[in-house]
Amino acid sequence: MSFIDLVFNLNGMPVKKYIAVCAVIISLVGCSTSSTGRKQIMLMSDSDLNKMGIASFEDMKKQIPISSHKETNAFVQCVADAITVNVPKSAHAGEWEVVVFDSAQVNAFALPGGKIGVYTGILNVTENQDQLAAIMGHEVGHVIEHHSNERLSASKVSQMGMAAAAIALGASNSENKGLWMAGLGVGLQYGVIMPYGRSHESEADIVGQDLMARSGFKPDQSIRLWENMAKLSKDAPPEFMSTHPSNQTRIEQLTKHLSVSEKFYKTSNRPNCVKPKNIPEPPKPKEQTKAQPKK
Repeated sequence: MSFIDLVFNLNGMPVKKYIAVCAVIISLVGCSTSSTGRKQIMLMSDSDLNKMGIASFEDMKKQIPISSHKETNAFVQCVADAITVNVPKSAHAGEWEVVVFDSAQVNAFALPGGKIGVYTGILNVTENQDQLAAIMGHEVGHVIEHHSNERLSASKVSQMGMAAAAIALGASNSENKGLWMAGLGVGLQYGVIMPYGRSHESEADIVGQDLMARSGFKPDQSIRLWENMAKLSKDAPPEFMSTHPSNQTRIEQLTKHLSVSEKFYKTSNRPNCVKPKNIPEPPKPKEQTKAQPKK
């Protein structure tokens, strides 16, 4: 029986014992520390995460058009090659697969198992190789710090907490149990899950800035990148209701850390990745024709 199976087969156990057993199991199995000194809970194996990352990537390649533009692919691959050579082997020891997706989404990602995806939409926001390196460094930073493991583990832990609360409420005479559980869910969402996501994003920003600097890209361009991003997200929700820090918070954190990352840049070898002057527009999704009513 796996750890997760064990945790979720504790039915019938008194609530205090249930919570105690869950706490002991987590403390024995999943405690770790990130490179920035932040405490982590990781309950998944690297092997399982790599399999999940690879499977997800294969699905995306089937569902999203892949760019065949030679110059665009060469540019993205050039930046990726410079970045990934400096990724710790503990994050991924093999080759990295890089795919440019023909999509207007302003996004990029990296997955466990050595997979990087870049949407052509984000290449219209990144002005040069350095800004693309900032994006790629940030996304690979999530992999380096095992954030996927933490997020999946946090989900499991929150489920355990909800189950324990349900047992407690079931054993009490509390009224409106549904409302209590709904309130607890909101508390978990805004009090735990979202701040947890923001800490990941901030950590990936810092780790990514160091990584891009070590790889020969100007770290101050990460600040310029988020200034560009801010222009695109004027209607973003308040920071306390978002899984991401505000653009201004990110700019301030990266500016504060710049004196550290610049030291790495001074001793690095600068690559020469040339951004194409014209990046083809992604194909527009086909409009679905409405079914004609029968006469």
